[in-house]
Amino acid sequence: MSSGGDSGASGPTSDANEFGFADPATDQSFENALAKARDGQRLTVADATELLATGTEADGIDPVRKEAVLEAADRRRRDEVGDEVTFVANLNNNVTTACNTGCLFCNFKDSAHAFEADSDADHAGFTKTPAESRAVVEDALDMGVYEVCSVSGLHPAFALNEEHHEVLAAHDDPESEVNYKPPAVYDTDPGTYVEQLDAMSVGGVHLHSMTPEEAYHASRGTDWGYEAVYRELAAAGLDSAPGTAAEILVDEVRDVICPGKIRTGDWVAAMEGAAAAGLDVTSTMMYGHVETVAHRARHLKVIRDLQDRTGAITEFVPLSFIHQNTPLYRRGVVDSGPSHAEDELVIAVARLFLDNVDHVQASWVKSGDAHGLKLLNCGADDFMGTILSEEITSRAGGQYGEYRSFDGYVEMITAIGRTPVERSTDYRTRRRIDPDDGPHGPRLGPRADGSPMLPERSTESDAAGASSTSADD
Repeated sequence: MSSGGDSGASGPTSDANEFGFADPATDQSFENALAKARDGQRLTVADATELLATGTEADGIDPVRKEAVLEAADRRRRDEVGDEVTFVANLNNNVTTACNTGCLFCNFKDSAHAFEADSDADHAGFTKTPAESRAVVEDALDMGVYEVCSVSGLHPAFALNEEHHEVLAAHDDPESEVNYKPPAVYDTDPGTYVEQLDAMSVGGVHLHSMTPEEAYHASRGTDWGYEAVYRELAAAGLDSAPGTAAEILVDEVRDVICPGKIRTGDWVAAMEGAAAAGLDVTSTMMYGHVETVAHRARHLKVIRDLQDRTGAITEFVPLSFIHQNTPLYRRGVVDSGPSHAEDELVIAVARLFLDNVDHVQASWVKSGDAHGLKLLNCGADDFMGTILSEEITSRAGGQYGEYRSFDGYVEMITAIGRTPVERSTDYRTRRRIDPDDGPHGPRLGPRADGSPMLPERSTESDAAGASSTSADD
C-alpha cells in the first residue's frame, strides 16, 4: 500500500509523497504512548499514531513493539467486556448496485446509465423492487434471522418519498444539478427509501440501513436536515443506521479515493442527525489504501469525539481494504491492501483509543477464519454475523456466497477459549451458547426456535473471495 500522510500533530516530517501526504511524525514517543495505554489514560492522536506505527522514528512495523500493543489491547478488552465473543443472525439485502459516485475503492457498483430502459450496456448489477425486498426478508425471518442490513448504490431515481421526487424533478437540469432521473427512465423502479424500508421492516426484524451517504442522497436538492430525514425513515421502520461510507474521515484522503462522496463534516452531521432522531449508529474505518497511520489516528479521533457528543455508537467496525478488483489497484495507485500486522494494530489501537465505544468487531469476511480469530485476541470482541447474502460474493467470483453457521461460530470461538454469545443488533440482548447443546441456531429472532439456519458452507477460500468487494467499503 502507499504510505505517507499528515500526522495531525507537530513534529518533523519528510518530503510529501505523490498524494501530498507527509510521512507521519509526532513529538510523542512510542514508549510513552504505550505506557499511557497500559495505564488506561485517554490517548491523543499522537499517541495513536505512534502505536499504529510501532514508533514513527523508523519505517516498518517492529514485531516486538507490535506484540506489546496487542497485549495491552487484549487486556483492555478482557477488563472492559470480558471473554464473550458475540455474533448476530443477520441478512444483507442490498437494493441496488446502480451508482454514479465513482469511488475508486469500490467494485460493487454499476454505472446507473446501464440500468436505463433504452440502454444496451451489459452489466451484472441489480435493482430490487420493494416487493422483492420484502420477500427476501420474509424468507430470512423463517430461518431465524432478526437483523437486516441494507446498504445500496446511489441510484439516480432513488428519492426519500414522493414529495422528494417532485422537488428533484422541479430543478432546471435535475441530472446534472441533483443526480436525478425519474423512475420511468429505468428498467426497474427502486421505489422510494421510505417504501423500501417499510417493505423490509416486517415481522419484528431489526432494520439496519441508511448510511450517511444514503441519507445525503435522500435529501439532495432540498434544505431538509439529517435529523428530519432520519425521523421519517425511522417512522418507516428504520431501527439503526450504519456508520459506513466513512472510509477515512480525513478530507485529503477522501479527495483521492472518493472525491464524489460527502465530506467528513457531512458524515459527522448525518450521524449526529441519526442519533438526534433516536437511532443507534455504528462506526467504521476502511483502511489500507493511500492513507497513513496518522490519518487512521485522526479518523479514530473523529469517532471518539462523535461518541462523546452522542453516546449513540454501539460498535466500531474496521474494514480492511481489499484491493484486487478495485480501480485503485487497476490504475496502479496501490499495489496491495493492509498487512495482517496492520490489521492487528488497527484493532488493538481502536480498543485502546476508543475508550467510549464498548465493542470492536473482527471480520471473517474480510480476513478469513484463522486471521479473524487472531483479531479476537487483539482487542476485538464481536465476530460479525451469519450474513446470508450471495449478491456481493457472486460479483467477486465466489461460488458459495457469504455465510457462517451458528455451529461454525461455536466451534471457532470455543477453540480459542472464548464464550460464544448470540446478540441483538444493539447488544442489549445476549444469549450465551452452551457448546455441548448442539446443533445450534438462532433463538433471539421473532421466528427463531434454535434450529440451524443452513448447513455450513463457508470455507477460508470462500471468505477470501467474499471480501473482494463490499457495498460499504
